[in-house]
Amino acid sequence: MSGYKRMRRQHQKQLIALENRLKAEMDEHRLRLQKELETQTNNTYIELERLAKRHATQTDKEMKSVAAEERRIQQQIVAQQKKELTSFLDSQKKEYRLCKDKIKEEMSEDPCTPKEEKHERLSRHKETIQRSQAEEEAHLLAQQRLVYERSCRALRRRSLVRKQEFEQEQLREELNKKRTQKEMEHALIIRQDEGTQDLEHRQLHMLQKLRVELMRLQHQTELDNQEEYNNRRQQELQRKHTMEQRQQPRDLKMLEMQIKKQFQDTCKVQNKQYKALRNHQLEVSPKGDHRSILKGLKEEQTRKLAVLAEQYEQSINEMMASQAMRLEAEQETESQALKQQLKQEMELLDAYQRKTRSQMETQHEREQQKLEQKVSIRRAHLEQKIEEELAALQKDRSERIKHLLERQDRETLTFDSESRSLGFGSLGSLDFPRDDDR
Repeated sequence: MSGYKRMRRQHQKQLIALENRLKAEMDEHRLRLQKELETQTNNTYIELERLAKRHATQTDKEMKSVAAEERRIQQQIVAQQKKELTSFLDSQKKEYRLCKDKIKEEMSEDPCTPKEEKHERLSRHKETIQRSQAEEEAHLLAQQRLVYERSCRALRRRSLVRKQEFEQEQLREELNKKRTQKEMEHALIIRQDEGTQDLEHRQLHMLQKLRVELMRLQHQTELDNQEEYNNRRQQELQRKHTMEQRQQPRDLKMLEMQIKKQFQDTCKVQNKQYKALRNHQLEVSPKGDHRSILKGLKEEQTRKLAVLAEQYEQSINEMMASQAMRLEAEQETESQALKQQLKQEMELLDAYQRKTRSQMETQHEREQQKLEQKVSIRRAHLEQKIEEELAALQKDRSERIKHLLERQDRETLTFDSESRSLGFGSLGSLDFPRDDDR
């Protein structure tokens, strides 16, 4: 029993040691998952920071490129207008010379006109032509200035549109990046949950397997102890029966001696009775009959003693036979009682072991169901969390796109309103085509 108790304590220590080791393994697993998730979160933050810096650099580069393109186009317009003005002035000079030569020719055909009058008429024609050319030059300059201002305004509008498209593209890239990172995070969380499930099932299997093995060893030890106990009880009973069988001749001898002593005591009593009867017969009988009386009494005494001896011999034989049968019957009864007792004890042990195995199986099923329920609830919460995060991400995406488009619409409307107030009207026909390969 002390060895059995020591074994039970060792089994308990084994279970506690395994539970502690599995708990430490689970804690280490969760810490590793937490660090992995933190690393993923940090990488996401770094990626978004890197994307924001790249967007800032791209925006600065794009704005510089747009400004440079505006200056280039403005310079092209100014150069073209200068060329147009030069050509216009050259045309005016040529026209002025032609008109002057024509007037001089007309005046030379009229010799009657005084020279002073001719000079006066020529001066008036020059003034008229110069005034007309000055007005045309002023008109051309006004038109060029209007064209330049409208072109600059159109360039600014095109730059605004390009800036807005660039903002939309960057916002889409940022939002897509966030969604991709969030999907990667969700995939990591699901993969971690599946790994945790595998570890939980493996640990439960290890714990239950150890319990089953320890119970098997315990039951086997109980069976071995019970069989050893049964053998010991049977051997003890067998030794007892052997000792009783060895002791029986001595007991029978003592009983035989007791019967013989009773026989001797009876013989003494009969001898006393015989002497008393003999003396009485001799006293009451004549002396001539004494011899025959003594002979008769002697024969009668001998006969009675022989009968008594035969009776005692028969009693001894019957006693010996009955004692042998009684001992055999008692020993058989004890053997049967011991067998029945040991059988009942073995049946009780078997029933107890079946009950403990059934209880353990029920406990294992309950633990398995509890684990499945725990895993199912945790997975449901995880999926709900993922859905909520995706919904929040989609809501943020929609709101940011909406706010960007609304702000850009306000910018465009404000710009177009300012353009109309400046008298430029619609600038759509003056928009320069976008160069997508810039």
